[in-house]
Amino acid sequence: HRGEPVTGTPLLVNPHMFRYSGTKYSRKVAAVETAPGTDEIMTERELQDIASRGTAPYLALHHLSKEFPLSKHRRIKAVDKVSFSIKKGEFVTLIGPSGCGKSTTLRMIAGFTRPTEGEIIQEGRSITHLGPDERNIPMVFQNYALFPHMNVFENIAYGLKSRNYSSEAIMHDVAMICQMLNLVGTETRFPNELSDGQQQRVALARALILKPKILLFDEPLSNLDARLRIQTRAEIKRMQQILGITILYVTHDQEEALSLPDRILVMNKGRIVQEGTPREVYNHPKTPFAADFIGNANFFDVTVLSIEGQDLHILMHEVPITIPLENCDHIPTSGEQLLLAVNPISIALSEYTGRTGSHQAMGTVDQCLFGGHAYIYTISFSDTVIRVVQPNLQGDTPPYPQESEVLMTFNPRLFHLFGAPEYASG
Repeated sequence: HRGEPVTGTPLLVNPHMFRYSGTKYSRKVAAVETAPGTDEIMTERELQDIASRGTAPYLALHHLSKEFPLSKHRRIKAVDKVSFSIKKGEFVTLIGPSGCGKSTTLRMIAGFTRPTEGEIIQEGRSITHLGPDERNIPMVFQNYALFPHMNVFENIAYGLKSRNYSSEAIMHDVAMICQMLNLVGTETRFPNELSDGQQQRVALARALILKPKILLFDEPLSNLDARLRIQTRAEIKRMQQILGITILYVTHDQEEALSLPDRILVMNKGRIVQEGTPREVYNHPKTPFAADFIGNANFFDVTVLSIEGQDLHILMHEVPITIPLENCDHIPTSGEQLLLAVNPISIALSEYTGRTGSHQAMGTVDQCLFGGHAYIYTISFSDTVIRVVQPNLQGDTPPYPQESEVLMTFNPRLFHLFGAPEYASG
């Protein structure tokens, strides 16, 4: 990108040399509590000792809400009684569609927007009514928000200068963060002279240099091309692991949400509808919305035929299917109408030879799209269509041609059932 490598440069700096103490400066703006007996450099072990103190969540939101006026008599609730907590050093992703309230939640945590009700607790004390400058919770924005009249050095150093750090400390910390993020040699350049990838790393450096307690990201990679997104994503994860920083990362991109965090919060219509590890949320969605937004599920209306022990028998467009009872969001009754969610990866394709077995059906290929790592099929069967994702294993999997007949083998352990009330609200 503009002849400038984004990653691949080895880490040139010992992270232990990056100052994580503010003992020479104002304790009000010191970013991390100073360990007893330390001077200006704290070791990784000492940082971990600090992180392990206490059992209270590092950040907690309690029934946080935000309303905006639409007119004199109408208001809209962007965030509706949101509650969650984050542990120190944890990487958490907040994912949801545009307009679901995730960026508003982030801005309330940063102090840019005051909540209508609820409380924000950091390390056991309320910060709900503190301004952004009193929280030390910087945000990396989607549009970078760099000062166009300042060069790279000045942009990165801005926060330290506003906190009255000494020139020696500023030179030291800027040099260290530039080495960490492969920005050495760009210090005198201005934002309009940088590639998109460089601008994003300058924005990241400006936030990291403040040694934040918590770092917020508001869809930071949406302006980058696919290659830069992958590289910058890896850079963010590497920095988080090296420095042990707590991160809350907002995105609407499924791949980012699954690949980066320790935990995912799924948001819809101003509320958290599910949380868990990436694998838990992807493999075991709790609502139709989560199954659709995270797993791109197929949905079918089905009827319960019978329940035998821990097995639930249904008919999916003339195909008998047995699903584990635990994969239903409630205990159903025989004859009940349910919504079935089928993840496209839970279907295997093979050549149709004229016979079908248990949990199998014949289908006809309507469309095949090549996505590099996988083929995305639209297949007709019975009186409906279904989407199927087939991995392109070792780059050598041949596609099934259009209008060819294929055998679909379903994996019901990855199917999920939802009751009518959830279906109606999902």
